[in-house]
Parts: sequence; structure tokens; C-alpha cells
Amino acid sequence: MRFRSLFLTPAAILLLAVPAFADAPLTKDPVNTKELKELQDRVQQVYKKVTPAVVGIQIGGASGSGVIVTEDGTVLTAGHVSGKPDTACTIIFPDGKRVKAKSLGQNKGIDSGMIKITEPGKYPHVEMGESKSLEKGQWVVALGHPGGFVEGRTPVLRLGRIQATNDTLIQTDCTLVGGDSGGPLFDLDGKVIGIHSRIGQYITFNIHVPVGTYRDTWDDLVAGKSMGNTPAIAERNIPRNAGPAKVPDLGARYELVGGVLKIAEVKPGSLAEKAGLKARDLIMKFDGKTVANANEIEEILKKKKSGDEVLIEVDRGADRLPLKLILKS
Repeated sequence: MRFRSLFLTPAAILLLAVPAFADAPLTKDPVNTKELKELQDRVQQVYKKVTPAVVGIQIGGASGSGVIVTEDGTVLTAGHVSGKPDTACTIIFPDGKRVKAKSLGQNKGIDSGMIKITEPGKYPHVEMGESKSLEKGQWVVALGHPGGFVEGRTPVLRLGRIQATNDTLIQTDCTLVGGDSGGPLFDLDGKVIGIHSRIGQYITFNIHVPVGTYRDTWDDLVAGKSMGNTPAIAERNIPRNAGPAKVPDLGARYELVGGVLKIAEVKPGSLAEKAGLKARDLIMKFDGKTVANANEIEEILKKKKSGDEVLIEVDRGADRLPLKLILKS
């Protein structure tokens, strides 16, 4: 099933929510133009406040999203994004600045993960809210980097409502796509209340990890512990195919340039290097398909097995070259 996404800039937010009542969750529908205008102003204020802390994450050839919650660079993300503890990764700020980081702990059972920026500094960060007091119908804002970080594009905003909650998940109808995983879910006070985890079978069925679970396991996550054994797929009505499949690391980093996926870096000794890929190659076809981000490459690789061959067509200057990638698990 393909998933549609609704990409909004702060100047073009759909007015689908309610006026800014400071002391109660925003659950009622707007009834007049004044309330719509108040909502527009409120959402734009939230966007301006939190955007600097909403980051892209690159680990190997995979990409995801995250949010910084401490001044010294603690990043909350999804467990399937952070992956194995003590793995080197790169944090990308909305302005394109990149800093080094490493993954800390993860809870596979609820799909929570943590990353720490390893370069000293004072970083923009957001406040963690409360996830236990959320109400069905409450309006929320989802931010992330769908399709992976794109130079010149700030985090993309989607507006939606809470559909259901329990101790280990929040369900909303905020549209999510690949690359959003690990991004933050905010209330309309600009406090992070959840982290994007899984895309459901329908556009109105997306799952987020409650921020309260990060507080409950904070010390273990900071200590780099790996907890839980299986993805949280046993809850009623959650698709059992929602968890991410393991795919081989090709050892390449990508950038989107003019609508075409470009190889930004190839690791020595990697599968990508053995296939003949080089930095600055433009990927015209991957297994016969046009791809726009690392997530689309991963979706193709999920259907392959060790020993399979994947044909890659690249544009290298004046040459159009066919390359053969041989997969190894």
C-alpha cells in the first residue's frame, strides 16, 4: 500500500484545528474564521519554536529523524533508527550543519531509542511534555524529515489528532512516510509528547512512542542498554508487519540533488565500493526503479536475499554506467 503525505510549510498550514486554549487540550472543532486564524498563529509559533531542534539522522546508508531534548545534545528517536548501542552516526540540523554522534540505548519492545551528540556544544532543544494526560481528539503536530534530510528544506509539518493512547503507544492520524521515523510529535504548547515509530496500514493509523516511556527508562537509555526482545506488535489492531526488516548496509551516504539521488560518500571496503559506486555518482535506476531517498533503496533491499544481484544505473559525468551490486547479509 502506498501512503500519501501532507507536507506543510509554516506559511501554508492547513487550518484544521482549534483556538489556543491555554489550560485544556485542544479537542473541539473550529467554528469561525477568528478561531481558524488563532489556530494558524498558534501552530506557526510552535513551528518556529521547535524547528531548530528537529534533526535528521544518518547511520550508515539509512536515514531517520530525531529531536534534541537537552542542551548538551541528547536526541530522542525511534529504537529502529538508533539501532545497536555505540554506533557512530551523524546529526543534521535544519540549516544543514552536521555533527558527530553515537547511539546510546534502545528499547526494542516499545521502539524507543536515544542518541548523543559527541561534539561539545550548546544545542537547541525542546521541552519534554506529558504523554499520560493526552486525550482522544486532541490536536497535535508531527515534524520530521520525510524521505530523509533534504538540503534547503526545513522539517516538514503535519497536523492531526490523537486517536488512541495507552502506556506504550500513541495513535494519531498525522500522515507519516519513510524518513519520519524517530521524529517528534508535539502538543500545541510546543512540548514533545511522542516519537514517530510505525506507519500503519491506513493514512489515519500511525504509531508514536509516548515521551513518558523515555523518562521511565532514561538512565538505562543513557547507559547504552539494549532492552526488550521484540517490536511492540502485540497490541490490538497494530499491524504485525509494521516493524522494520533488516537490510544490508551498502556503506553509502546519499543526497537529493535536483530530484536525483546522488552518492555523497562511499565507505572503503563496503558493498557499494565493491559494486563500483563512487562519490558524486547520480543514481538513475536502482533495480530498475527510480529512487529518491535511502528509504526507497531499503524497501527494495528488504525483498532481496543474500547472494542476489541488483543492477544499478548511474550517471557519472558524461557516462551512463551499469553497475552490479551483489548482496551479502
